[in-house]
Amino acid sequence: MWSADVEARWRELSEEVITGMAEWRGQHPRATLKEIEAALDERLARVRARMLQDTALASAAADVSQLPEEERPRCPECGHVLEARGQEERTLRTTYDRPVTLRRSYAHCPACGAGLFPPG
Repeated sequence: MWSADVEARWRELSEEVITGMAEWRGQHPRATLKEIEAALDERLARVRARMLQDTALASAAADVSQLPEEERPRCPECGHVLEARGQEERTLRTTYDRPVTLRRSYAHCPACGAGLFPPG
């Protein structure tokens, strides 16, 4: 479930894209379609990264310890139910090379010892 704060931040970032593009266009009245696209993609990438991060953090996989055992992810190596091993932070890069920082459960397989950040 989304909080009002998350939605407000998304709206604020979206407004920045609109305002930023209007300002950019005023400064670049002869820009080519390719240049306009690049300017737009650069601005949308910030919104996209934030939405991606917020959506991933809202996933049940963000905290494996809170899931009932039957809903916990399984080990991709042996199929055993994974156990939570605390929270860890990981920074990934999006398609548009923006950082997305996720604080999620690190899961461990008690059977084979494999460890991973569950997807989702």
